[in-house]
Amino acid sequence: VIGRAFSPRRAKKKFVITGRVKRLYVVFFLVMTGISALCAATPWAVLPALWPLALPLGVALSGLLAWPIEKAISECYFRDARRKLLSNPRLVRIGITGSYGKTSVKHILGAILSEKYPTLITPASFNTPMGVTRAIREKLTPSHQVFVGEMGARHVGDIKEMCRLVHPTIGIITSVGPQHLETFKTIERVASTKYELIEALPAEGSHAYFYDDGAYVRKMYDRTQKPKTLCGRAPATCDCWCDEVSVSAEGSRFMLHIRGAGSVECHTRLLGEHNIQNILLAAAVASDLGLTLRQIAHGVEKLAPIKHRLELLSHPGNFTIINDAFNSNPVGAKAALEVLRGFPARRIIITPGMVELGEREAEYNREFGREMAACVDIAIIVGKNRALPIIEGLKEAGFPEGNIHRVDSLDDSTRLLHSLVRPTDTVLYENDLPDHYQEA
Repeated sequence: VIGRAFSPRRAKKKFVITGRVKRLYVVFFLVMTGISALCAATPWAVLPALWPLALPLGVALSGLLAWPIEKAISECYFRDARRKLLSNPRLVRIGITGSYGKTSVKHILGAILSEKYPTLITPASFNTPMGVTRAIREKLTPSHQVFVGEMGARHVGDIKEMCRLVHPTIGIITSVGPQHLETFKTIERVASTKYELIEALPAEGSHAYFYDDGAYVRKMYDRTQKPKTLCGRAPATCDCWCDEVSVSAEGSRFMLHIRGAGSVECHTRLLGEHNIQNILLAAAVASDLGLTLRQIAHGVEKLAPIKHRLELLSHPGNFTIINDAFNSNPVGAKAALEVLRGFPARRIIITPGMVELGEREAEYNREFGREMAACVDIAIIVGKNRALPIIEGLKEAGFPEGNIHRVDSLDDSTRLLHSLVRPTDTVLYENDLPDHYQEA
C-alpha cells in the first residue's frame, strides 16, 4: 500500500485485483492464521519474526491449496459457455488459429460476415479457454448466427482444449512460424498443435481453410481429408486468390478471385500486403457461407485498422505513427518494415526486438536488424540483451552508427523521440514496450 501510494511512476495499465487474486488473499490469510495459531501453542513463538523470509513459500502453499477451487470454478464457467454455444444448433462455430494473423483474420471475417449475419467474435486478443469462455457467457445471444473464436496456444494440447469448448465446424489456419519457441521448442511442434483444430472438426458438415505458405500450412492442407479450401497467390492451385495488387501508404487494391463464384475488385485501408492474405481467408469462408462477391467487397471496403496492428495514427506534433505494438514475430516484423518503407523519409523505428523465440532469438533479432537497415533512417532500440543482436545486424548492413540509439525504457524512448522527430516523419512502434521490459 505504501509503495503504491508514494510511487512516482504511472503504469500503462491500471492495477486491478481480480476475483482470483482476492480468493488467493483469503486462502493466504487462512494459511498464515493457522501457522500463527500453531506457533502460539508451541515453544517456537519466535518463528513469526522469520516469516518475511518465508513469504514466497507461504504464497506458493496458498496457491497450491487454492488450485482445486480455481479449477472447479473455471470448469463450471467452461461448461456453462459450452452449453450456451451448443444450445443453438443453427449457430455456425468458427475456430481460427495460427502463429500470427489469427486476430486480424478474426476481425476481418467478423466485419465481412456482418454484412449478412449477426456475428460475434471474441474481443481483442481473447484466445485462451477462460478468455473465450468469458466472451461467450457475457456476449453471446440467441440472435447471433455465427461465432468466431480465436484460439491461441503456448503448449501442445492447448488447441485441443479450445476445441473442447467451441466444437468448431469451420477451422482456419493462418500460418505456422517461430512463435512461442520457448515453450514449443520446435516449429514442428507448433505445426502439430495448430493442426489440432483440423483434427477436432467433425467428419461431416465441416470445412477447413488454409493459406498456401509453401511450407507447413501447405503440408497441412495436403494431408487433410476433410472438405478444404486453399487460399494464396497461385490461380493454378488455389481456390481463392488475388492479382493486380497495388499497395501504398493509403492501403491496398487488388482483384479477388473465388473459384466457382467469380471475381471482384477490392479496396482496403489496411496497411501491408500481408493483410491481403488475411482477407483472402476471410473472403473464402464468407463466400462458402453464402455472401455475394458484392457483399464481400463492401465488407472489405469498410475494414478499419485493428488496434495495435499497423494502426495508422496522427500525432499532435504532425508526425505519423504506425502502431504495431501488440506483438512481433519474424514474419510480422518484416511485413511492418515493408509498410514503413512505403512512407516518405524520414522513417524512425522504436522496438525492443522480438521475444519468446527460444534458442534462435538472437539470430532472428540480428536478421531483424539487417532488414531494418534498408527501411529506416533512425533506429531506437529499447532494452539491453535483445538490443545487442539488432544493433549488430544494423551495423553488418552498413547502417550509420550515429543513427542507432539504445535506451533502457519506454520513457527514455519517448524523450529521445521528441528530441529527434520532425513534423513530416513516420514512426513505427514495433512490438510492445512494457513499463518494465524483462531481459532474459
